[in-house]
Amino acid sequence: MRREYGRLAVVAAIALAGCATARAPLVTADAPVIRYATAACFGTCPVYDVTVRPDGRVTFVGERFTAVTGTREVAATPETYRRVAAAISPYRPAGERLVVPGSVDCANPPTDMPSVDLWWYDRAGERHLRFYRGCRRGNEALAAALDAVPAALPIARLIGR
Repeated sequence: MRREYGRLAVVAAIALAGCATARAPLVTADAPVIRYATAACFGTCPVYDVTVRPDGRVTFVGERFTAVTGTREVAATPETYRRVAAAISPYRPAGERLVVPGSVDCANPPTDMPSVDLWWYDRAGERHLRFYRGCRRGNEALAAALDAVPAALPIARLIGR
């Protein structure tokens, strides 16, 4: 009987581990791992999550309104990573920065727009930027930098738009 409970506990632990959605990548390089995720809007905005590593590996997870759903690994180059990292580095916060309705950086935004979450993971921890696309006014350079990330990566066919 005791052996059965032990087996049941192991099976339950494995099953629960399969349900975990930990997205923080394992950090092994000196340069940060970058994660870019889109959030839903009131329409059919693509919802996906993409992680870019310093060696050029890219992991795409299509969630909704994308050409593919699920996880796909694609190859880029370390140079692609460096270009993306350089383009967004001016917006890397010390901890967390939220550019959302009600924040000082966002006055009178339109509703039902998507958001972008951007994380930098390194050995020191994680940094996070959330940008609500309706907060573009006064944040044009930030919006342009975020718009350029998916275009710089080999994921257009996965997004499908």
